Amino acid sequence: MASALFGRLVRLSARASPLGPSSAPGRTVTPSRSAVCSSSGAILPKPKKTAFGLMRIALVVVPFLYVGTQISKNFAALLEEHDIFVPEDDDDDD
Repeated sequence: MASALFGRLVRLSARASPLGPSSAPGRTVTPSRSAVCSSSGAILPKPKKTAFGLMRIALVVVPFLYVGTQISKNFAALLEEHDIFVPEDDDDDD
């Protein structure tokens, strides 16, 4: 379902472009299947559906976000430890 939605989105964005997809440098158009039958009249088989697509995306994104957070937190502590970057304490007691 997600791939079908993505295909529709790509086709709509290609239509909405005033310059057209071929005139934009570096822009690629994802091929999509709009035909349901072949030239001989035979019905084409259903395309493969990726099961658990959103779950797979979450299983990849969440761990890498966590690892990136840990790396940046440790690097910020290292910078502060070596006095490279130390946030200033603002005293509002004036």
